[in-house]
Amino acid sequence: MAGSLGLTTNGAVQPKAAAPISRDRLLLLSPALIAILVFLVTPLIFIITYSFLTPGTYGGVEWVFSTDAYVQFLFERDLFTEDLVFSNAYLSIYSRSALQAIVATVICLIIGFPTAYFIATRPVSQRTAWVFLITVPYWINLLIRTVSMLFIIRDEGPINHALIALGVTSEPIRMAYTDFGIALGLVYSYLPFMVLPIYASIERFDFRLMEAAYDLYSDRWTILRKIVLPITKPGIIAGSLLVFIPSLGSFIAPDLLGGGKNLMIGNLIALQFQGSRNWPFGSASAVILMTIVLIVLIIFARRRAQAAGH
Repeated sequence: MAGSLGLTTNGAVQPKAAAPISRDRLLLLSPALIAILVFLVTPLIFIITYSFLTPGTYGGVEWVFSTDAYVQFLFERDLFTEDLVFSNAYLSIYSRSALQAIVATVICLIIGFPTAYFIATRPVSQRTAWVFLITVPYWINLLIRTVSMLFIIRDEGPINHALIALGVTSEPIRMAYTDFGIALGLVYSYLPFMVLPIYASIERFDFRLMEAAYDLYSDRWTILRKIVLPITKPGIIAGSLLVFIPSLGSFIAPDLLGGGKNLMIGNLIALQFQGSRNWPFGSASAVILMTIVLIVLIIFARRRAQAAGH
């Protein structure tokens, strides 16, 4: 601490300037910096650049500056007058994607919090095994797991066969190729991303606080609301972000479990590059998605900084 502070002429304490990075440290960082530059920054530059170009006749782009891709997101041209007319088609796709992501996040939180609490309250010797059971199914490729989920929830799947055999229903309940199927796929895909951060927060929780609250005649709901949730809030926020952000741009679950009928952002972007061959609009859609994600992250970061300041 003393090494990071200095004294001014009037005796006030002020932080010293950060020491420059040495050449050896820069060399150690160079592989990571190169990887970030090649695999993150460069593709991002291409995507942003393509979003301001003109679509090619048979795909690709023509190097002519244009903002039509962003205009197309909110407007469409009248066939007869060529006037711009407001259209909410793409806004509805983004709204549907946001709603599905929120639903998946809430369900993951409802399932993930008690699961994480259960694991964190097991004996230390058992916790690794429980975490292993949570994560081992996710060692399998996401595409394979999603296809397996499709076989389970389809009309001829084991769930509907069991419901009919038990007399719960006389005909199959349609779950595949619906919004329910998409939400189920998102929850199944990203549930561990909610469990693990919350588990990490609860594992560091001082359970003597709960004992003290019980001694003061607090009920379980009050303890959960006043003690457990505020202390584990960082894990809940981290898990919610880790579920919400990939769910917002998910492609496989909406494509397979939704049957491509209810477009989401990921399907819309893929369609522009594969079917419509409108690369600028696909790039613009990706940039808009990235902007939304950044706004969400900035809001959470500012609120967390304000909370820390108080």
